[in-house]
Amino acid sequence: MRILSFILLIAWCATSCVSAQAQRNPAPEPCAAKAKPRPASALPKRTGDLHDFDFLAGSWAVSNRRLKARGVHSKEWEEFPATACGRTHLDSIANVDEIYFPTKGWGGVTLRAFDTETKQWAIYWVNSRQGKLFPAVFGGFDGDRGEFYGEDDDDGRPVKVRFVWTKIGTTGAHWEQAFSYDGGKTWEVNWMNDFVRADPSVCDEGRPRKQ
Repeated sequence: MRILSFILLIAWCATSCVSAQAQRNPAPEPCAAKAKPRPASALPKRTGDLHDFDFLAGSWAVSNRRLKARGVHSKEWEEFPATACGRTHLDSIANVDEIYFPTKGWGGVTLRAFDTETKQWAIYWVNSRQGKLFPAVFGGFDGDRGEFYGEDDDDGRPVKVRFVWTKIGTTGAHWEQAFSYDGGKTWEVNWMNDFVRADPSVCDEGRPRKQ
C-alpha cells in the first residue's frame, strides 16, 4: 500500500510539473532544437601564426592556370603570367601584395590581417576591373600548408570558397582556389598560381612594374 501511494505521489508531481511548465511556456522548443548539431556544411575553422605570410614579402613571377568556365565541369584551362609584389606591415599583423596580369591588362590587391584573439587570418581581395572587395576567407597554416575558408556567390550561385597555400622552400609557393556548389561536400579547383622568386627590379616601391 505504501508503494502504491508513493507511485501515485510521483505521478502527481510529474503531472503538476509538466502542467506548470506548459503554463510558463505553452510551446516549448523540442530538445533537438536546443542542442543544435554542427551542420554538415559548416566550414573548418583553421588557426595560424602571426608570421604565416612573411614569406610572401618581395618580388615574384607568377604562372596562372584558370578554368575558362566554373561550376559546369569544364576541363578547359587558360594560362597566363603575372608579377606579384608583397610587403608586411605592423610587425606582420598585416600584409599586402599587388599582382598584375600583363596579358589581361588588369590586376588586384590582397590584404591579409591576423586576428590575435582568434589566431586566424582574414584574406580580402579586390581587383582593378570591378573595384569590389570580395568576402574574406579565414584560416591559417599548419606547417607548410595553409587552408582558408569562406562564403561567396558565383554569378548568383551560393558557393563555399577554399584557398590552399603551399610553401615550397624559400623560393617558391603554390596557391589554389576552389569553389563548392553543394555546401562543402565536393570542391572544384578553378584557379592555381605557382610563385617563383623574381628579380627585385620587377617591383617598384612594392608594386609591379607595368611593361
